Amino acid sequence: MSTNIQVGTILIEEQAGIAHVLGLESELYSGTWSVVQALDSFALDRKIHAAGWNFFFHAVEVKVAFLGGLTVETIRNAVKRILSQVSRENLNSLEITRIATKRFLGVPYTTVSAHSRHIQQSCYLDVIPNRQATRAPQDRLQTKRDPKLPLTRWQGEKDGVAVLK
Repeated sequence: MSTNIQVGTILIEEQAGIAHVLGLESELYSGTWSVVQALDSFALDRKIHAAGWNFFFHAVEVKVAFLGGLTVETIRNAVKRILSQVSRENLNSLEITRIATKRFLGVPYTTVSAHSRHIQQSCYLDVIPNRQATRAPQDRLQTKRDPKLPLTRWQGEKDGVAVLK
């Protein structure tokens, strides 16, 4: 828990087992999320591509603002709030892109910004039901297929869990 978060830090959800599969060194940060050690996003991208996997960048920026200055505890709380938003999208990694402290009417506030990332073997980003199905069994959400979504790999459900080709 002594990991300092800074701009460029990459967090990976450990439930997916990706860090182990790709041979990444990581340190547990919060819940099922770990910080990748000794690699920036470019080096990590090269390592993932060398293994035949893909590292997607989600363009939507996730921001959290809070009153006060930069302390380890306030940054940790902000990152936890960001991780809860990323988890809803079923994406398995996150890159911290900005940490900025400013003042408004003399009151300091800090904004932490991040972009969701996703690591998978396919070169096409899976839709949410497919990403849910590929998570660890204890974390799978039992959802029904949305007929509006074009799921090319959807085969059906078994015990309420999506089954893929």
